[in-house]
Amino acid sequence: MNTDPSSKFFSTTATTSVTGKVVPGYQVASGLGKNSPYPAGTIALQTPHFAALGVDLSPFYPGTLNVSIAPYRFALLPPVTLHQVKWSPGHDAESFSFVPIRFIWQQQTAVGLIYYPCPETKIDHFQDPSVIELLLPKIRDITYGDRVTLIASASELIIKS
Repeated sequence: MNTDPSSKFFSTTATTSVTGKVVPGYQVASGLGKNSPYPAGTIALQTPHFAALGVDLSPFYPGTLNVSIAPYRFALLPPVTLHQVKWSPGHDAESFSFVPIRFIWQQQTAVGLIYYPCPETKIDHFQDPSVIELLLPKIRDITYGDRVTLIASASELIIKS
């Protein structure tokens, strides 16, 4: 999957955009949550498994940035889904989908991925259907409550009212 910011992805595809607000997550992806069973974070643990399957997360901070698009919800038609990834000995295999995204905050633009642990393989985890988890380069000084804009292929990110 091409995560290079110079990718032709955004110049050749009809896009959709949505504005949202940065919100707290569970902090398990980054390992920063005080009750996280993964001190290194799930992203750090998943990265080598994803790389072996062709998805390189090395350009991104090893945690997710969560953006609420409430009152809207979203659906994905992802270009890449990794099926039945056994990344942790303590859990069943899970599937993960990824959608390229452009992220805009203040005067900064970054290219990243929507990170979507497929709910049908993650039974015990609830994710608000209006919260999009993003893998991005480290965004300095961003805080909860900040407004951001997300841009993705209109055929891959569907915004629902």
